[in-house]
Amino acid sequence: MTLQQEKANWQARVDASLDRWLPKETIEPEQLHTAMRYAVFNGGKRIRPVLVYAAGLAVNSPIEMLDHAASAVECIHAYSLIHDDLPAMDDDDLRRGKPTCHKAFDEATAILAGDALQALSFHILSHGLDQPIPADTRLEMIDLLAIASGSRGMAGGQAIDLAAVGKAINEAELENMHIHKTGALIRASVKLGALCGSGGAPGLDPEKLRKLDHYAKCIGLAFQITDDILDETADTEVLGKTQGADRALNKPTYPSILGLDASRELAKELIDDAISSLSGFDDQAEALRDIATYILERSH
Repeated sequence: MTLQQEKANWQARVDASLDRWLPKETIEPEQLHTAMRYAVFNGGKRIRPVLVYAAGLAVNSPIEMLDHAASAVECIHAYSLIHDDLPAMDDDDLRRGKPTCHKAFDEATAILAGDALQALSFHILSHGLDQPIPADTRLEMIDLLAIASGSRGMAGGQAIDLAAVGKAINEAELENMHIHKTGALIRASVKLGALCGSGGAPGLDPEKLRKLDHYAKCIGLAFQITDDILDETADTEVLGKTQGADRALNKPTYPSILGLDASRELAKELIDDAISSLSGFDDQAEALRDIATYILERSH
């Protein structure tokens, strides 16, 4: 099966799972639930859920166990995008070619939709598994996602990003920002899938887990570098958000610090490193290898 086919299957699985977990638009408060669904079902690539499934496949996780982790991580991602787009943050009007949540509804509803999606993610991880995962493993997964989402992960990275606007920072500082802002949730996605291996029982080979985490760290940074490059080079219509938005906000990016050519070379080096870290895995990890290549070659 090609990566495109596997991605389509996994995207369909996580969308079906999210549809079950998200309250229907007809349930009170209707506008809040409509906004939550608007933010989740707006054409996202589902990269983080796909990574959950691909990492799970690499360690023989039952796919039914991966649905809840994939759904939880996508709820966190959707909430983060709602809040990132707010006027107090990046102040964006477009997301995936559509009005951002606060433009489609209003600012207060968007804030509440993000809050509710964050809460829902942890509800999903703690309930309703088709095949039960041991309590200790489930607690580890909840803790992992909480840390990746909070001040030591994604939210902390966003704070560093906002503080860096208009300032001259070096490459190491930029890398630290993106390891938190973008990389933390990508690393969590891979580890969540891996933790479902062997039915969620303890005993996953620590060396395999270390290699998967290194893979995730590399692709997380490469993902952000590619985002920075696309912000400079892709058309708004293809990109799905306003082209040049980071430059307009005077935000530090890899192209602004290294230049476009050096940024492309760094992204390629990181992807090569990510793929090399999977050398001890068999063909079950082929999807992870293909995802790494996709991240480097994507156009939006």
